[in-house]
Amino acid sequence: MASTNIKRVFALCDANSFYASCEKVFRPDLEGKPIVVLSNNDGCVIAQSKEAKEILEIYMCRPWHELQKDAERLGVICFSSNYELYGNMSNRLMQTLSQFTFRQEVYSIDESFLEMTGIKRNFTEYGHEIKKTVKQWTGLPICVGFGHTKTLSKLANHIAKKQNRFNGICDLTTMEIKELDDIMESLPISKVWGVGSRLELKLNALGVHNILRLKQADTKRIQDEFGIVLETTVRELNGEVIMDMEDRLPEAKQVMSSRSFGARISELQELQQAISYHASLASQRMRSKGLYANAIYVFAQNSPFDKAPFYGGCLTIGLPSPTDNTMQINQAAQWLLKRIYKPNIYYQKAGVMLMDLVPKAGQQGDLFDYNANHVKKTKLMQTMDALNKKYSKGTIKLGGEGLTQDWKMRRNFKSPNYTSSWEELPRLY
Repeated sequence: MASTNIKRVFALCDANSFYASCEKVFRPDLEGKPIVVLSNNDGCVIAQSKEAKEILEIYMCRPWHELQKDAERLGVICFSSNYELYGNMSNRLMQTLSQFTFRQEVYSIDESFLEMTGIKRNFTEYGHEIKKTVKQWTGLPICVGFGHTKTLSKLANHIAKKQNRFNGICDLTTMEIKELDDIMESLPISKVWGVGSRLELKLNALGVHNILRLKQADTKRIQDEFGIVLETTVRELNGEVIMDMEDRLPEAKQVMSSRSFGARISELQELQQAISYHASLASQRMRSKGLYANAIYVFAQNSPFDKAPFYGGCLTIGLPSPTDNTMQINQAAQWLLKRIYKPNIYYQKAGVMLMDLVPKAGQQGDLFDYNANHVKKTKLMQTMDALNKKYSKGTIKLGGEGLTQDWKMRRNFKSPNYTSSWEELPRLY
C-alpha cells in the first residue's frame, strides 16, 4: 500500500518581464537595453524590462504621451503590444516546462505550476536545469520557486526573482526554519499570493505587517474576520496543501472579443466591419474550446472622457439553437448592431460576447432547422481555422470585415510576427 506521508512539492515557473523578454528573443541587439511595452492603441506602459524598471519605475501604467520625451531621452525603446508573438512564445514556454513534470497547471500566459512530488532530485539543481533548458529552447529567462504548497511555491518564486543571492532558483522545501522565518519577517504581506492592497491595510490595522505574522495568525480568527479564502492562504503558508493542481482549465462560460479603435468612427459601415471581425475572432476562440454559443451580446460606445454625453449601447439575443458557425454568429451580431447604432456619435470601442456556452458534444437539432447542413458548415469552419492557423490570422475572413480596416487598433511600434507569419520571419543577410 502506498505511503500517504510523502510531502507534496510544487514548483512555480514564471518568465521574467515576459512581454519585454519576448521582444528581445528575436532582437539580440536589445540585450541590456531598457524596453517598455504599451497597451492597446499605444496608450499606457503595461510592461517593462528590468533595465527600464530601474529608471522608469514610477511610470508604470502612465500614459505614453506624458512620458515619451523623458523615456526617449533616457534611451528607452518602445513596442506596441504584439499579442500574436506573446501567445506563441507562451505556448513554447509551456510545452518546454511540460518536459519536467508529470502534471502541469498553466496559471497564466507566463506562469505555470509543476507537480514535483516524488521526483527524487536536488530541487535547486533541478531548477537550474529547467531554467537553462527554457533559455536554450525558447530564449526566455525564468525564475523557479519550490514549496510544499502552491502558495509557498509562489512565494519562493518571488524570492528567487527579487533576491540576487538565489540566482533565480529558490527551494523552500529544504530551507532551514530560521532562515525561512527571517525571510518571511522581512517581506510585507502584499507579497503573498492573493493578498491585495485593501486586505493588506485591514491586516496591518490588526498588527499583521509581515508574512511571518500572517503565517502565525490563528486560522479560526482569520476565517471569522476575513473568510475562508484568507484562512486557506494561512494554512498553505504553514505547509498544508489546500489548493491542489488543476489538470484542466475550468470550462468557459463566455468568450469575448473587443478592442478600442485606433481612431474614433461614426459610420455604421465601419462599425459593421469591426463587429464582423470580433464575431469571427470570438467564434474561432470558442471553437478551439469545443463549445457552442446559445446567446450573443454586442456593445458599442464612445469614450466616457469625451465632451459629448456618454453613450453605451448594448443588446443580447438568444439563438434558436446552439451554434459555433461564424456566419450565423455574425448575422445575429449585425442584427443587434443595427438596433443599438446611433448616428452622430464618435464610437471609441465595440465588441462581441458569446454567452451561455455549452459543450459541442450531444447537441440536439432544433425544430426549425436553424443548423441545416450542419456537417458542411462544420467542415467550412474547420477549414477556415486550419488555414488561419497554418498561415496567419486573417488569411481567410468574412467579407464583412472589410479590406482596409481603418478602425483597427493603433500599434505604431509593433514588432514583426516572427513566429506566425512567413513574410515576417527574421532574415540573415
